[in-house]
Amino acid sequence: MKQFNHIPVLLEDAVAGLNVTKGKRYIDATLGGGGHAGLILQKGGIVLGIDQDQDAIEFVMHSQESRIKNKELRVTKGNFEQIKKIAEENGFEKVDGILFDFGVSSYQLDNSGRGFSIRREEELDMRMDAEATLSALDVINSYSRDRLIEIFYKYGEEHNAKEIALAIVEKRRKSEIRTTKELKEICEKISHKDAKIHPATKIFQAIRIEVNNEIEVIKKGVNDAVGLLSPHGRLVVISFHSLEDRVVKQLFETFKRQGLGIVITKKPLVADDTEVTGNKRSRSAKMRIFEKI
Repeated sequence: MKQFNHIPVLLEDAVAGLNVTKGKRYIDATLGGGGHAGLILQKGGIVLGIDQDQDAIEFVMHSQESRIKNKELRVTKGNFEQIKKIAEENGFEKVDGILFDFGVSSYQLDNSGRGFSIRREEELDMRMDAEATLSALDVINSYSRDRLIEIFYKYGEEHNAKEIALAIVEKRRKSEIRTTKELKEICEKISHKDAKIHPATKIFQAIRIEVNNEIEVIKKGVNDAVGLLSPHGRLVVISFHSLEDRVVKQLFETFKRQGLGIVITKKPLVADDTEVTGNKRSRSAKMRIFEKI
């Protein structure tokens, strides 16, 4: 079993946002290393944890073995796109809170070996679910120039999308692009280094979103989640870039217009300076809360 190291972002705020009540049921739709689920359990909640990463599932099943035996925690492998089906199969048809944390975990960035990080030289992969068909290697080496431009603009909001896509196509004509280092170097030649963000950051983000179909998965997962909530149940969502946050904001506003409930957070909650100092990955986190009527 691999050690699934991950520092949960906005831990106290997210669990407080769920209004956990002892004996009530909650879903952690992005289980990861079990940090958020662990605090919900400490507060007396009963949890269904979902994750598509088998390494995360195995880690939590081992670290929370006693909770699982006591039936306080149920863990299942799956994509939260199927949250309604998974909840029904596990007896969580109606719950008092659901948490989504869309961030890539520290483990996936640093230890998974799947090419999520620009800081490590690994083979291009970026699959959250290692059994999925499409990989970053496929995207980079088989997508047309126009398709690459489209995803770089749409999912990365990258200003140099055309130039980077052209450079990728030129490079792969000579030899297949296989590693994160090769892709990073292409981006560095096109874009000037910025103190705040590496030139490859938005490209890596765009490819990861494409590989995992993240935006459509978010839309379906959050839409289905609100239907699982009991009256006064809460939906807590943590996102990490403007595209995700925009989708969540729009979904919450739609739920409100439909008369399903109220938006608790007029503006997204963010990590304080202390948390950002201790965990730099929390600096881009934004949390929104919706309460069902």
